[in-house]
Amino acid sequence: MRLHVGCAMWQHTPWQGRFLPHPLPPGERLAAYATWCNAVEGNTTFYATPAKATVESWARQTPADFRFVVKLPRPVTHEHRLTGADEELRSFLEAMEPLGPRVHALWVQVPGSFGPDDLGALAAFLRRLPRSHRSAVEVRHRAFFADERAARQLERVLAGVGAEWVPFDTVTLFGSPPTTDAERDAWTKKPRVPRRSLALTDRPIVRYLGRDDPDRTVEGWQHWVDTVAGWLREGRSPTVFVHTPDNADALPLARRFHDAVRALLPRLDPLPDPVPAEPPTLF
Repeated sequence: MRLHVGCAMWQHTPWQGRFLPHPLPPGERLAAYATWCNAVEGNTTFYATPAKATVESWARQTPADFRFVVKLPRPVTHEHRLTGADEELRSFLEAMEPLGPRVHALWVQVPGSFGPDDLGALAAFLRRLPRSHRSAVEVRHRAFFADERAARQLERVLAGVGAEWVPFDTVTLFGSPPTTDAERDAWTKKPRVPRRSLALTDRPIVRYLGRDDPDRTVEGWQHWVDTVAGWLREGRSPTVFVHTPDNADALPLARRFHDAVRALLPRLDPLPDPVPAEPPTLF
């Protein structure tokens, strides 16, 4: 029984000196984060494929049971829309090789305009991906949430290759008007779609977006605490990423989510003790 939790990134200025030691050289920042969480979203790979030496450093800084959900590059998913980007995909997969089994899934986030008429392209693309990696698909077109037929079609495509459907739960964010600048910005950029919590595989992945007020974030995630506990009882191994608009408290919130699930399932192994933000003193 294992639950992976994490954030959208492993370094964030508001965490420095507050949760994570500061200063830290680049080659030690992920290692410090990995004492807090056991998974991370690989969002940076969407904007540029890193050098293999960089990915080797990621592997060195993380234990064998740490997990990355790495996002496919923008040219593959958004510019070529999963068609004709073989070279970009090959370069990306080669760059990720040093992570080995730490790659929990290849995260295929398609643009909001990618709808039911594009499912043929998605099916063909997923079949071309190496079976050595699991795939996880995030869609944002409203038809997949409002049209039962479109949702079933997508589920069939994903089931055909053992891929997961990644929900991005923004219900808490949009539950009441924004109260901070970061929340107001998120209101203009984040997808406003219904919550979806059906697991297709034994490794479901959830992206949960709360509020900048930690208490409101915790209030909004109770559905996921219960759902994740149920998945664990079924023998699944879920991964949950906790976001807030400013992410200032996302790091301890991810651990708090893990603790909330563990309160329902005491047999769940605890997370390791995090590295202190400041060195211990003699007094």
